[in-house]
Amino acid sequence: MCRYRNIVFDLGGVLFARDPRKFEREFVEFFSYIYLPQMPKFWEDYDRGVVSYDEVLTSLSEYNSCSRDLADTNLRRSIITQEAIPSTVELIEELKRAQLRLYVLSNMSLEFIEFLRQQPVYRHFDGEVVSCEEHVVKPEAEIYARLESRYSLIPHETLFIDDRRANVEAARERGWHGYHFDAHNPEQSCAELKSLILGTE
Repeated sequence: MCRYRNIVFDLGGVLFARDPRKFEREFVEFFSYIYLPQMPKFWEDYDRGVVSYDEVLTSLSEYNSCSRDLADTNLRRSIITQEAIPSTVELIEELKRAQLRLYVLSNMSLEFIEFLRQQPVYRHFDGEVVSCEEHVVKPEAEIYARLESRYSLIPHETLFIDDRRANVEAARERGWHGYHFDAHNPEQSCAELKSLILGTE
């Protein structure tokens, strides 16, 4: 018997990622801030949906001391090169077959989420709360409350999966279960989650 009814997924670093081995070093370094413990405010505001694509280009060009044209080229490329992580896709498909309810809770900007929603794996989700549409971001309590309220989630029946510890801790503060996903070893994380959720090896 599964101990959870609701499994909530972050997107970036958990379900979707860019494989750095497929890109030149300069491109990877352009977005090096995504690995920082705290995102720069301009990127958080982009995820929050309070600055536009055009506005974030100005900030990106200033942050990286480059032209707006290069910032535009790199940002567009970063959107369309997001790939579904195979081990997470496999996990989601297994959870769906087990008739669990699957949700998205993600800090994500408009242009990124529009692209990700077109990916085949996205059809498995039963609901979503995305920061750019809510104007709140994780780990702020309000974004968790909105998912909980919108889909009538019971906290102790809900497991939240994210690759940022602060976001997982915020979920636990609401009484949810939490799992810190290792974005550098998704296969291991997915194996652990399969065992945790389904009780299988």
